[in-house]
Amino acid sequence: MRDVDESAVPDGPDPAEELYPLVIAVAPSPAERLRLAERLDGVAPLLLVADVDELRRLIAVPRQLPGAAPAPPIPPEPVDDALLIDSARSTARYGDQEVTLTRLEHDLLTCLKAEPVRVWSYAELHRAVWRDERLERRADIQSLVKRLRRKLGELGTGVTIDAVRGVGLRLTDHRRPRVGGG
Repeated sequence: MRDVDESAVPDGPDPAEELYPLVIAVAPSPAERLRLAERLDGVAPLLLVADVDELRRLIAVPRQLPGAAPAPPIPPEPVDDALLIDSARSTARYGDQEVTLTRLEHDLLTCLKAEPVRVWSYAELHRAVWRDERLERRADIQSLVKRLRRKLGELGTGVTIDAVRGVGLRLTDHRRPRVGGG
């Protein structure tokens, strides 16, 4: 029989086995995350992320058995040719190129890039980006679109913002045109 050192045995349940409430919220814009943080303050620990992919990266736990050799380092992912928006840093990235976005540019590009890709009316964009129901000036949006088109061009993407006559705007990747009604 083995002797047990009583001083090494903790009183009560193992803290690692206790359940702790955690609220996880996914919100694409920094303003939405701030609003959620204010509303949920004090409810429980809060994890705010921009998208589900960011959440997966944060909560992924590498599976390793105790005593097993450490896993080999994961090679870097190949450069993706998709337009990526980093909400935390307010940047847009394409390959190894990156541009800084203002809050308005970020919010507009995030709206246009949201799945499913669709045509956004000027009124919808104004409400989503400026968060103002009363003012719906096309000139604001057109000026912002002009700056964003220039930045997308600097990145060298085939992605641009197209005007749909009489309707609004949509994000289009001219290197990979959509086939069909989508």
